[in-house]
Amino acid sequence: MTVVPERTRHTAPIRVLHWLTATLVFTMLMIGFVMVNSLEDYARLVVVHKSLGVVILVVVGVRIVNRLTHRAPALPATVGSIERKLVVVTELSLYALLVAQPLIGWAMVSASGRPVVVFGSVRLPPIAPFGAELFSALRQAHSLIAFALVVAIAAHVSAVLLHTVALHDGMLSRMTFRLRR
Repeated sequence: MTVVPERTRHTAPIRVLHWLTATLVFTMLMIGFVMVNSLEDYARLVVVHKSLGVVILVVVGVRIVNRLTHRAPALPATVGSIERKLVVVTELSLYALLVAQPLIGWAMVSASGRPVVVFGSVRLPPIAPFGAELFSALRQAHSLIAFALVVAIAAHVSAVLLHTVALHDGMLSRMTFRLRR
């Protein structure tokens, strides 16, 4: 009987999806910030913002399906029982925010009465009724979730850095790619 060592790293496809999501979300947050502070580039940035929102929704959907069908590698021994619960809550929160944000954006555009067009010509069906009050509420929710995402991402990165720099437990290596010499 052979003993199979427990996997300590996520699979390569998971790591690719993780870093793709991180890049897309960071880009989206930057575009959103510039967009609301720029009159000159607003229209062009909105087109990119909506299209990236759809891409993020699809990528996160793939990640959720994968997460539900594949077990994550074991956490390092330095992660205590309370912290394990925080890891689960944080992961679920990030997934919820990453799904809610593009859906709320889509509903917001729907409530504005404008057609929901992404990638220049793909028209999405409206998912919310037209209404100024609803549009306003959804716009506020979209902004609040953006801030919540920044906080959740900062907490996630901080925890990984704590484990990597202070505890030296290989937490970051679970999601990075090894360079071959």
